[in-house]
Amino acid sequence: MTTTVRFAPSPTGRIHIGNARTAILNWLFARKSDGRFILRFDDTDTERSTKEFADGIAADLDWLGLTPDQVYRQSERFALYDAAAEKLKQEGRLYACYETAEELDYKRKRQLARHQPPIYDRTGLNLNDDDRAKLVADGRKPHWRFKLDQRDIHWHDLVRGDVHIDTASLSDPVLIREDGSYLYTLPSVVDDIDMGMTHIIRGEDHTTNAAVQVEIFEALGAAAPVFAHHSLLVGADGKGLSKRLGSLSIAAMREDGLEAMAVVSHGALIGTSEAIEPHTSMDTLLEAFDLSKLSRAPGRFDMTELENLNARIVHQ
Repeated sequence: MTTTVRFAPSPTGRIHIGNARTAILNWLFARKSDGRFILRFDDTDTERSTKEFADGIAADLDWLGLTPDQVYRQSERFALYDAAAEKLKQEGRLYACYETAEELDYKRKRQLARHQPPIYDRTGLNLNDDDRAKLVADGRKPHWRFKLDQRDIHWHDLVRGDVHIDTASLSDPVLIREDGSYLYTLPSVVDDIDMGMTHIIRGEDHTTNAAVQVEIFEALGAAAPVFAHHSLLVGADGKGLSKRLGSLSIAAMREDGLEAMAVVSHGALIGTSEAIEPHTSMDTLLEAFDLSKLSRAPGRFDMTELENLNARIVHQ
């Protein structure tokens, strides 16, 4: 089977160094395996997603040299998601819930006050036809939750090693909002199956989501891909980058005159056992790249270090 990976940004803004690192790791992994790198725009949020941002992300990847083999837009694939949702409904894995956001928040606060985990109590699952008819008559619109098997999910993560997550500790996730729009989870799994993803390489903040997605993969009759959840970047001070992303966008780095290979070299080697050295070509970087060298510790991003790396490339 051809190694196939994807980078799936939401075109609601420009990508920053943290996003770019994920794209770089995926691209290098695909090329190292003589595989495919797919760019898939998660643009199901039609209000916030724009063509301008999608074009900007494509331009950023092109500047970095991360050419995709194929490009998809989820906004063009709703028929696939509708079919999958209907299958899950028919099999009882996707069920209607009618609580408002305020009611759910009240439930969570009561559970916390009682020192209980804030897990959804499956009220929607226990409704009968008369209950649902009354709620609809009262003007309620359902959101739809996926019924978890509440079992131990295990996989060998290429970065984190053996991972066990008991889905009994999680709320049944909402896959479809009241307005009928999809959260990213179901479209992502449907596309991963349809596009033949063999590996999913992404940030460790998605680790818990992976357990949910394994159950959805299996409910749709597919095996989950191999996972690799890399650590997130922090600043030189050890703090998250979230509040400083404007200056760390790839567009800003390009406008500031940084060399693309400096950014790619830094993104590929930060947080690994390899020294961060300047590479002037993708070929030499591919020789040094090995996903198994990624550390579970956060990668420390230092703009000064990147600028020094850039200067070394310029003077080579």
